[in-house]
Amino acid sequence: VLGNQDLQDSIKPQKVEFHSLNFNTTLHWQPGWAREARDALYFVQYKVYGQSTWQNKDECWGISGHVCDLTHETSDIQEPYYSRVRAALAGVYSSWSLSCRFTPWRETMIGPPMVTVVHSNKSITVKLQAPRSPYRRKRGSKIPMTNYYDLLYQVFIINNLLDEQHRVLVYEGKDKVIKIEDLRRGVSYCIVAKMYMPMLDHSSAYSSRQCTVL
Repeated sequence: VLGNQDLQDSIKPQKVEFHSLNFNTTLHWQPGWAREARDALYFVQYKVYGQSTWQNKDECWGISGHVCDLTHETSDIQEPYYSRVRAALAGVYSSWSLSCRFTPWRETMIGPPMVTVVHSNKSITVKLQAPRSPYRRKRGSKIPMTNYYDLLYQVFIINNLLDEQHRVLVYEGKDKVIKIEDLRRGVSYCIVAKMYMPMLDHSSAYSSRQCTVL
């Protein structure tokens, strides 16, 4: 049987990390190494860097899962945050496991744009929509990520006759509607796009491909 100190150490949460996409931010951790740790409950706190007091996250207080949504708590996107997690089992509490410092504006991943493709006989019109943050305008619509960053759309065309993996950059810029002309009829073309952030030299993943035959 584990002694109290051993149990405290063996259920202590591991790998406490922030994951963030378009400012949708969750805290993830892994259970301690003891087999019994599967049955532990977890308690999450957070604070802004420099504050002395930790805040409890009520919805993640005594939970059995290994994820906690901190989107609302990290909404001041320029501030650096910390979070920490402890585990409890059979009346024994582990010590706290601390995350690395997390600054949403610097570290959130940008998602790909939404792409809609309309074709005419020799051209393709591509409509682009930036990903949206979880934060809302006063009227209720979600604020696009282009409000927070200087973002460019990058649009690539894939000619399926040539090679599935051969993506040609046909447009980079801020226009939400672009036209690709002088294409060949009867040929299948696919469009993918991503968001590019010049300032931090980050790119999103590619959007899902939209294909059309002219």
